Amino acid sequence: MSPDPVLFDRKLLRARRIRALRLGAADFLLEHIAAELADRLSAVMRTFDLVADIGTPGAAVRRVLRERGLAGRIIALDSLLPQPPGDGAVVADEEALPFVDAALPLAVSALSLQFVNDLPGTLIQIRRALKPDGLFLCAMAGGDTLTELRQSFAAAEADIEGGVSPHVAPFADVRDLGALLQRAGFALPVTDSDRLTVRYADAFALMHDLRRMAATNVLYERRRQPLRRATLLRMAEIYAQRFSDADGRVRATFEIVWLSGWAPHESQQKPLRPGSARSRLADALGVPEIPAGEKAGRQSIIRSD
Repeated sequence: MSPDPVLFDRKLLRARRIRALRLGAADFLLEHIAAELADRLSAVMRTFDLVADIGTPGAAVRRVLRERGLAGRIIALDSLLPQPPGDGAVVADEEALPFVDAALPLAVSALSLQFVNDLPGTLIQIRRALKPDGLFLCAMAGGDTLTELRQSFAAAEADIEGGVSPHVAPFADVRDLGALLQRAGFALPVTDSDRLTVRYADAFALMHDLRRMAATNVLYERRRQPLRRATLLRMAEIYAQRFSDADGRVRATFEIVWLSGWAPHESQQKPLRPGSARSRLADALGVPEIPAGEKAGRQSIIRSD
């Protein structure tokens, strides 16, 4: 059996996070996600005495959970940096979680798990770490994130260099992530997404923010040579031509995919067993029932009255 492919250079990701802190981290996206995460937890109508924050950069999520009284003790799992005092930091990697089975009532994560190489394995580890009826709530970058930048780079490289190399990670879409939750054994899995549009003076201002978010290219198969100046200028030109508003500012899309699932528990709702229904679909629709194997005529599902 061949090993799983390595998509992301996680050593480089850690270096990029250090650089982001040195530049002054841009945390507007994390602040937005932290508020939304707290809103979603409030709808659960439950408080959690222990929460694991898995890999979230910065302290925005933990701060909001405390301010709203949604969590007691919070364990901040981070593969790179020491946390502020009182955050209960645990130095560990998202791909090798240190938790024992059935230990956590709640696990959350924001803008971290899109950079793990074995996402199915990480989700399985999280599900095992949850107590029965424990909740997992996560926000990840979705497939439409930075679509404008991806298209502009591809067009510029085709024009200037006669080829295309990857510059933006191929983030997963909602359907794929929902299937992964099911495969990992979560009960009642739910996925949805929303899109944020952020406007910038130009493509270079966007790229500066991405450096401060530690969100620049960490693909293992990335191009290792510096980009040519002509390619960068052409990229910015294409970006302005295709994705600018009337005032000249350019748009950048951030798709946030939300995942939630519960560790299985006997109290949870379960689908009915096949054949256990007490009423017929035909009766509910008010149409004749057609035995299996017979072909329905075109008019068979239209009411006669």
